[in-house]
Amino acid sequence: MAGVRAKVVIAVSVAALLFYFVFLGRLGYELIRTGEWAGVLLGIALFLLPLVGLWAVVRELLFGLATERLGRELAQRGELPVDDLERTAAGRIDRAAGSRAWEEARTEVEASPQDAGAWYRLAMAYDAAGDRRRGRAAARHAVRLHRSPS
Repeated sequence: MAGVRAKVVIAVSVAALLFYFVFLGRLGYELIRTGEWAGVLLGIALFLLPLVGLWAVVRELLFGLATERLGRELAQRGELPVDDLERTAAGRIDRAAGSRAWEEARTEVEASPQDAGAWYRLAMAYDAAGDRRRGRAAARHAVRLHRSPS
């Protein structure tokens, strides 16, 4: 159910961005039509801004799809850890439990640095430990390793 909800949120966000991009494109066109240098420059910037935004959205969607694909493959092979970490009353993973999971995953990556599955499990452990930034970096590395196995 959470996966479906996430996909609905993504679809609505992309639709809103597309509307925004069209609005900015029209505004940029109108500014360029003024013929004044400030209007032309602002118009060009308004054309470029949606392109940068579109690039970022596509990049994140591709990352999400690649991560999901890798996770499914690992799950089919039984290579994902069981989520049996202790939780707080609010349902969050206990910090100590997250730290232990991270330590185990880090040790596994050190033993097999070219294993995409180990990096994916490290990403999950980072997330469990509350470090989403490093978790995303580990997931990106896992996807790179998975795409080009040595």
